[in-house]
Amino acid sequence: MSNFKLIPFDVEGIRENIFEIPSGIRLIGAPSFWDEGFKGENIVVAVLDTGCQFNHPDLKGQIIGGYNFTKDYFGFPAIFLDNNGHGTHVCGTIAARENGAGVVGVAPKAKLLVLKVLKGSGEGTIESITSAIKYATRWRGPKGEKVRVISMSLGGPNDDSSLHSAIKNAVQNNIIVVCAAGNEGDGNSGTNEYSYPGAYPEVVEVGSVNLQQRLSKFSNSNSEVDLLAPGEEILSTYPKNQYAKLSGTSMAAPHVSGALALLIEKSEKKLNRPLTEPEIFEQLTKYTISLGYPKTDEGNGMLKLQIEPFEKILRYFI
Repeated sequence: MSNFKLIPFDVEGIRENIFEIPSGIRLIGAPSFWDEGFKGENIVVAVLDTGCQFNHPDLKGQIIGGYNFTKDYFGFPAIFLDNNGHGTHVCGTIAARENGAGVVGVAPKAKLLVLKVLKGSGEGTIESITSAIKYATRWRGPKGEKVRVISMSLGGPNDDSSLHSAIKNAVQNNIIVVCAAGNEGDGNSGTNEYSYPGAYPEVVEVGSVNLQQRLSKFSNSNSEVDLLAPGEEILSTYPKNQYAKLSGTSMAAPHVSGALALLIEKSEKKLNRPLTEPEIFEQLTKYTISLGYPKTDEGNGMLKLQIEPFEKILRYFI
């Protein structure tokens, strides 16, 4: 039985033979971290989605491992190819590499653990998603790498205790979990729209803004929204070596997942020690700026990596 689905998204054009830093990645200020030498090196992000075209020119070498939790491809665990498009797009936003062509992800030196939990139809089971979270939590790479971020652009209307328990266990293991807020927003900040797992308090719930930094009409509002990121007309990798513009909170979440890879790398190099999950979340909220919307719409505000924390404080005195 399929209990969870892709959060709805719109495909707004497929392209080939491009070379650019996508507008959303510029908007959140990722290049400012690159200029400091931080590109997410050695940070592993687990992507729970429809799989990935791992040999896409912009994703070659970015995939550190993968597993198929669905019945697609006869249920073979080692075949985690993307037969939908959504997962490849999410992966590109997080970590498309710098190769002089195509697009660049938020964290171009991060590594991706691709966990296929949704079929080509975009549907998946709670059991598959829960198993994938547990897998990501205990996974170790060839050099002892651990997952630092779990990214999920999927959702369903039902709270499930086993899913919630797996997420809490991941967080207790210092993995920060990022989820799309959902696209059932009605434009009223006073009404709540909940999509799970995004609505769980332990996760980082991400709403969407357009490229003009205005709240997306479809973005869910509720008391668990943590921040906003670009989610409309987002250009990223797409199957068959192509590129596409997609819209939805599904596109906002991977901007935050990639940003966390940058923040973890930068903070841990400066502090010379691993960060706990609460410390990682605290760092993330320092790089947000209010757009003037109610908390139920924007949480801590929009992700802005080029806004240094001291600049944010100064804004209150100017």
